[in-house]
Parts: sequence; C-alpha cells; structure tokens
Amino acid sequence: MASKQKPKTIPTSLNFVFGGLSGCLATCVVQPIDMIKTQIQLASEGGSSKISPIEIAKNFVKENSFKALYRGLDSALLRQVLYTTTRFGIFYTLNDYITKSNNGKPSTVIQKISSALTAGGIGAAIANPADLILIRMQADSRLPPEKRRNYSSVFNGITRIISEEGVGALWTGSLPTITRACVLNMFMLVPFEEFKVRLKDIVPDLQTRTVVSSLLASFLGSFSALPFDNTKTKIQKMQKLPDGTYPYKGMIDCFLKSVQKEGISRLWVGFPTFYVRIGPHVVITLLLNDLFRNLYLGK
Repeated sequence: MASKQKPKTIPTSLNFVFGGLSGCLATCVVQPIDMIKTQIQLASEGGSSKISPIEIAKNFVKENSFKALYRGLDSALLRQVLYTTTRFGIFYTLNDYITKSNNGKPSTVIQKISSALTAGGIGAAIANPADLILIRMQADSRLPPEKRRNYSSVFNGITRIISEEGVGALWTGSLPTITRACVLNMFMLVPFEEFKVRLKDIVPDLQTRTVVSSLLASFLGSFSALPFDNTKTKIQKMQKLPDGTYPYKGMIDCFLKSVQKEGISRLWVGFPTFYVRIGPHVVITLLLNDLFRNLYLGK
C-alpha cells in the first residue's frame, strides 16, 4: 500500500522572498503616484485648498521634470526589501505555524489579526530609516532652496542623518509608521485571506476570487491607514522652527494639531490619490505573492 504523501509546504525563507519580490515589483509601478500623494498631504498642511491630484501632478512635473516623480525610488525599494519582505514573511510563517499546530485547521480571524499586527509592527520598525529618507526626498521640492536636504541617494541620506542628527534620528516618526503598518497589515492581509475563503460560494473561480479579495482588502487597508500615513509624513519631513522647537511633539500632538488646523476630514486628505497609490500596490503585491506561492505549490 502506497504511503500517503504529505502536502507540499512553502519553506520559511520563501515566505520572505516572495513577499519582498512582490512588494518591489509593485513599488516600481506606483512610485509616481506615491510622490503626488505626498505632495497633496504637504500642500494641505501648508493650508492650500488646491489639492487636486491632477493640478498637483501637472505643477510638480512642470517645476521639477517627469523624472522627479521617481525621486526616492531607491529608498522606496529598500523600504520594500526591509518592510514587505519582513511583514509578509512573518505573517505567512506565523500563519503556517498556527495551521500546523492546529493539525491542518486554518487559523482563526483572531490568530490572523495577531500575526498581522506582529508582522506589520516588526517590518515597519526595521524599515523606518528608508521610509524616513523617502519622505524627506519627496518633500524637498516644497522647501526653500536653503532648507532642502538634497540627499543624493538613500545611503547618502542614512550617512548624513547619522552624522548630523545621530543614529536615533533614523527612527524619527517610528510610532506613526509602526501604527500605520499595523493598521494597514491588519486590514489588508486578514481580509484578503478571509475573503478568499468566505467568498467561495459567491465567486467559485479561484483567480477571480483572489482579485476580488485583493480589491476589497486594498480599500479597507487604504481607508484605515491614511490618517496615520498623513501624520507620519508630517512628522518625518518636519524641520526645526526659528525658536529651535519642532512643529509636532509626537503622533498624538500631530493628530490634534492637524484636526484643529485643517479639520478632522483632512486626516483623509488625498484619499483618492492615496487609494490609487495604495490600492494598486496592495492588489499587485497580494496577487504576485499569491501567484508565487501557488506556482511553488503547483496549484
């Protein structure tokens, strides 16, 4: 009698490789949209009512060139190598471990949430230096020439921050960055995996169901994460005021001042652009990661 063959499983290392590769490929597609999203947030902080993404994009290209839309791409890719590799790797590794511990029974929603929060927090903490430099490079064009940092690359940025501000400054804005990542991870990966199972009767075709699940997850993730992304952008690009203090003391202070100055709805300023940026990135990343995993498993 032939022995029952064990189902093929994905090695832990590939959980990380598939996640990082998917994130990097998605970033190359959406980097220009991310630049415009940042410009909208900074324009809102400055009190401008002209926050149309089309106008912002047109003026940005006119003043800086089309190539400038890809400014900070090396930082964005390094961030994906550190961030998405870590969060996807940890999430799916924990998920696989829980499933194995449950004798093959899928992890519960609560278990998926715990895995997503853990993965998002660790990934964001590791990637904060690259994220910080990306925001500063994107914000440079809105500063007076004498106040621009003019980082030539992500590595130049890291070197200068360490020499000019200290090693600890690489984690400026880490609290809203980590919070954003936890929220985004929870509202992206958990719904994605749950929708793939729960929509089985409504959308029988696996590929179609995966696309629908990724679209739903991308909307939930974008809407929940934008207020934290807005706060993160403001904290990471801030410079000292004439009196030597900073505009914001931390995440809560930034939230309160943003609501007081701009109104609570402005926490979601630029949502269409943010979703156009985050949505495709989430969809592409999730679909590619699923594709790589299924190809390895022979599905």
